Amino acid sequence: MTGILFLAFAFLTVAQAGTVRNGGQSAADAAALAAAQDDRDELFDGFLDAVEEDDSWQDWLDGIGDITGDGCGEAEYFAGKNRSDVLSCEQITRSGDDGYTVEIETRFDTGDTIVPGAGNKKGRASATAVITPRCTADEDAGAVELTCDGEDFTIDPDEDTDLEPSDLFSVVLVE
Repeated sequence: MTGILFLAFAFLTVAQAGTVRNGGQSAADAAALAAAQDDRDELFDGFLDAVEEDDSWQDWLDGIGDITGDGCGEAEYFAGKNRSDVLSCEQITRSGDDGYTVEIETRFDTGDTIVPGAGNKKGRASATAVITPRCTADEDAGAVELTCDGEDFTIDPDEDTDLEPSDLFSVVLVE
């Protein structure tokens, strides 16, 4: 009977560890995505400003712009919302696409267990998210013609646009 109870508690410990690990990975994913989305929003705004000023908007559309945002600040915010702390946040370039790698540690742990060495363990996880441009462009008579994943858009600098950042750039987890 003691052996069966021990096995039951051992299975409970494994389940607790899995919960902590999954929660940590979710926090890392959210943090990396938030960091990259912050930069994506800045690329989008920079692109629209460049179109309006008729100034090197193609660089912005290609994901090359002077980004001054706080992607790592966003990562910390979203990690905190998931009861975790950012251990590191690093801007990276992967296959030509810019993004972030974020490592977190959970504030929650496995709790007390009867399994030696398995108690009160926090989870650590990392994730990498990148921004990928979705569009090709042609400039025609003052307007910018975009094809973004098969959908056509026309941007006229003299008119408001209904475009969203996600129309021009995808943010994806790559690790």
